[in-house]
Amino acid sequence: MTTTVDPTWASVNIDCADSAGLADFWGKVLGRPVSPGKTPGIMVVGDPGPGSLQMVFAQSTEAGKGTGGFQPNLITDHHDEETERLTGLGATVVSRADYPQLRLTQLADPEGNLFNLATWQSE
Repeated sequence: MTTTVDPTWASVNIDCADSAGLADFWGKVLGRPVSPGKTPGIMVVGDPGPGSLQMVFAQSTEAGKGTGGFQPNLITDHHDEETERLTGLGATVVSRADYPQLRLTQLADPEGNLFNLATWQSE
């Protein structure tokens, strides 16, 4: 018997102290709409639907733990410009690395959650 598994991403849940503020930050980072969730204290970035990943921000007193084992990765062809835009939105640069095929900047969002900005490079 063969079982077909076809999961798709639905959402990424992030605990935070300020769900509205952090959702606004990530909505601007990704250029996606921000809306209230189905329950109080929840904010959502992105539209629901097949192939569309949502970010769900839940107000929590346990927030501020950093990555929680999860670091989003963003990719861009305009590394310097995008780093400047993200820091202008409230992100802070944590570290930078240049590898032969990859340029990588680790940033923190306004609540200290880490994420990466990557650019593929020609050798």
